[in-house]
Amino acid sequence: MSSRRSRQSSGSTRITDDQIIELVSKLRQLVPEIRHRRSDKVSASKVLQETCNYIRSLHKEVDDLSERLSQLLATIDADSAEAAIIRSLINQ
Repeated sequence: MSSRRSRQSSGSTRITDDQIIELVSKLRQLVPEIRHRRSDKVSASKVLQETCNYIRSLHKEVDDLSERLSQLLATIDADSAEAAIIRSLINQ
């Protein structure tokens, strides 16, 4: 199997094996679960799996923080400067 082989995706965009390797390497650097491992021997499928898990955890964290901000907003004066800040954070 050649490392210069191209893969056809939907449409006419082609991505080479070298580009896939580079993208997986970038994901390894971004995902804390993988970045903190001592071994560089993590398969591409494991990198993708951990990336999906990490994205799910980030979504959950965003949802939790939004809920906490909403609860905080319910406890303060709706016309206050603090309420305006909280509303702007929720709407981002």
